[in-house]
Amino acid sequence: MSANNLRELLIEELKDIYDAEHRITKALPKMAEAADSEELASAFRKHLKQTEEHVRRLEQVFETLDEKAARKECKAMVGLLAEGKELMDEDDPNVKDAALIAAAQKVEHYEMASYGCVRTWAELLGEDEARGLLQTTLDEEGATDKKLTEIAGSLNIEAIEDEDEEMARVKSPSRKSSGR
Repeated sequence: MSANNLRELLIEELKDIYDAEHRITKALPKMAEAADSEELASAFRKHLKQTEEHVRRLEQVFETLDEKAARKECKAMVGLLAEGKELMDEDDPNVKDAALIAAAQKVEHYEMASYGCVRTWAELLGEDEARGLLQTTLDEEGATDKKLTEIAGSLNIEAIEDEDEEMARVKSPSRKSSGR
């Protein structure tokens, strides 16, 4: 990337997050399908609808800046989603759900950081309409992160309970009959 000024940097980063959002729309259905918890699967499906709106909103941002909506490969999102895909192979359903939440929250935090930066740059450049659109998305990403934290509260406990049951089973194997 070779940005010579803040406006060029803003456009480059918008292309990056635009690509990230497109990638997320492809990953969320797979995450919803992999989730064991219906609450988690539902949260992923709901966020898919939001993410599709984020894509449209970014297109509006490009339009307000008199720029063509374009994607630039978001290498960070490629890596985060690849890592998340690996976590979908966990055997224990509760552990898998906990891992899926962790992967989703890593994505949310990346998005929040990205949207926070571009929102601030739009504000500094006097691009108030773009700033407002970006703030709306930033708020939604934050709300999704909070919802995932709530879901994790109960699912992580279930994962611990599964682990405790497994440990108890290993420590006291069933006794074989002595044949008497």
